[in-house]
Amino acid sequence: MKYRRLGKTELMVSEIGLGAEWLERHNYEECKAIIDRAGELGINILDCWMCEPNVRTNIGKALAGQRDRWFIQGHIGSTWQDGQYVRTRDVERCREAFEDLLRRLQTDYIDLGMIHFIDQDSDWDAAMHGPYIEYVRELKANKKIRHIGMSTHNPAMAKKAVESGIVEMLLFSINPAFDLLPPTDNLDNYFADNYQEEWSGIDPARTELYMLCEQHDVGLTVMKPYAGGRLFDEKRSPFGVALTPVQCIHYCLTRPAVAAVMAGYDTPEHVEQAVAYETATDKEKDYATVLANAPYHTFGQGECTYCGHCKPCPVHIDIAMVNKYYDLASMQPEVPATVKAHYLALEHHAKECIECHGCETRCPFGVNIAERMKKTAELFKV
Repeated sequence: MKYRRLGKTELMVSEIGLGAEWLERHNYEECKAIIDRAGELGINILDCWMCEPNVRTNIGKALAGQRDRWFIQGHIGSTWQDGQYVRTRDVERCREAFEDLLRRLQTDYIDLGMIHFIDQDSDWDAAMHGPYIEYVRELKANKKIRHIGMSTHNPAMAKKAVESGIVEMLLFSINPAFDLLPPTDNLDNYFADNYQEEWSGIDPARTELYMLCEQHDVGLTVMKPYAGGRLFDEKRSPFGVALTPVQCIHYCLTRPAVAAVMAGYDTPEHVEQAVAYETATDKEKDYATVLANAPYHTFGQGECTYCGHCKPCPVHIDIAMVNKYYDLASMQPEVPATVKAHYLALEHHAKECIECHGCETRCPFGVNIAERMKKTAELFKV
């Protein structure tokens, strides 16, 4: 495993990290197997944005006795209210959730205290101009967090954070689908060792952000490196070709200022597939040739990456999982029995959607969720 300096935090983090989001759907034994395998392979950074109590407890038990070898990204503002995730800037709610995080992870500090999910100007104003940011500073002054970070999918908000001087690092969504603008010509020469001032085909706002992070020594950890798994399947990939975990990781690690890619894992084998990057050949890492020969290059708004930020749902639908099963089923001429069985096992189904559209206001990617709920109900008849 190779280690990289995470900007001005000075932390030396493994370039392959553990994004723990998918551990929510696993029991303790499965969580422990994934975390243990990650540790054995040299991974030393873990992101826990989730507020669900059981997953926090499972992670804490799995880390017992080895806390000192892990750097933890813990989020401030991700709360559990009435059985659901709620993002908030209410200090008392944030305090309760953060103390719960410490208790369940069996630790008295978090290495990277993350200002949770800032994607709009209104989010920024609510977080940065009031008691919330004072609470974050209080946590750092009291050494309950060692460094201040922020998570965002929006390069404009990330730029604000970098220029503010408040944050020392960012958790940002990076993959070729999010970065590249259509139409894209000649990907063969993208991202040479000495990256250029402007990269043809890359969203200019993202180009500017990566440069700015490097200039200000703000390190990046990466979320959504696989675009919710879409990039592994040519039928679901926005490029019309499939990439491998190694290729996706290489793309992320060749961006300026990136220190660690926080991939999600369902099994120890998934961890091994990611860590295979460390011994991969240049040919195995080569994403540019694959994309250069892709039939098309586009990833517009409206594509669900199953990130879960659409929650809470007033009728408790697990929107991300419903969307995932819809996508898996709609790729086939007939709904696979296994996919339908997984969908039916969900506690709440798409037909229960009341079309309040609250989820759509929170979606970072502009997904028309209410319409997708209708299509899902029609497809599964539930």
